[in-house]
This record gives sequence, C-alpha cells and structure tokens, in this order.
Amino acid sequence: MPEKETLERARKDKREGKAASTQVGEFVREEIEHIREGQHGARSTKQAIAIGLSKARRAGVDLPTPQNASEETKEQAKRDTRRARSGKRVSATRSRATRKALKREPRKAASKEALSRHAKKAAAARKK
Repeated sequence: MPEKETLERARKDKREGKAASTQVGEFVREEIEHIREGQHGARSTKQAIAIGLSKARRAGVDLPTPQNASEETKEQAKRDTRRARSGKRVSATRSRATRKALKREPRKAASKEALSRHAKKAAAARKK
C-alpha cells in the first residue's frame, strides 16, 4: 500500500493536469526511498521501477500498458489496472511473502550509481 503522502502528491499532479508518467514518478520515488531506508531491496533498478509502476496502477493512475514490452509485462500491467478498478485488496499472506522475498534482495539497486547507470542505458535505448 502506498504511503498517504505519495497518494496526495500523485493526486496533486493529476489536478494540475500533469502527465501520467509524472504521477507515477511519485510512486517510483517512494519505492527508491524504501530501498534506501532498508525496508526492502530489489534485484535491479529496473525491478524497483517496476514495483513503483505496479503500485501506481493499483492506486488508480491511468497509465497505459507498455507497447514495446514483453507479453508477461503487458499482462501484469493489465492485471494491475483491473485490480485498481475492482477495489480488491491483496491477501495478507501474499503481501507477507512478497515483502519477505524483497527483504532478501540487495539494497544497491537504489544507489546513485545504479540509478545513473540505468538512466544512461534507458536514454541510449531511446536514441536508437
């Protein structure tokens, strides 16, 4: 469940007419902070961003499914969007299992170096 402040910041962005990606940025920022604080880890920066995107979709941000992603990713995005519309919550058992698995992951995914490396790779991929 996203923090109240994150939801508020995302709603404010929406009221101001900002793009969905700007609203999603709040959730990704929250996820990076959680990793830095040591609440849990992530295998890679890409995974940390994916967790933030998923949280945003489940919170109701109107983010379209990615066009150039794998079929699995597209399916997950559709599931997240459906979850937001249904209003159902994830079971406590599943949440606990996910949190426990993420706690075992390294914390380096949210380091300045890792984020910089990811940004450079993403920018290079866009240029092609």
